[in-house]
Amino acid sequence: MSTDALVSLAAPISDEAGPGLFLRIIVISSFVGIGLLVWIMAKAFRGN
Repeated sequence: MSTDALVSLAAPISDEAGPGLFLRIIVISSFVGIGLLVWIMAKAFRGN
């Protein structure tokens, strides 16, 4: 997808110009997902 398409998709989510809120949601959910992945891997390898 092009950048223009992503910005137009993010427009209804945010009142600001550009993908501000949409980008913040993506970044925060990425950090949460990485944290969960690290926690699951640490829990799995701790048993050995």
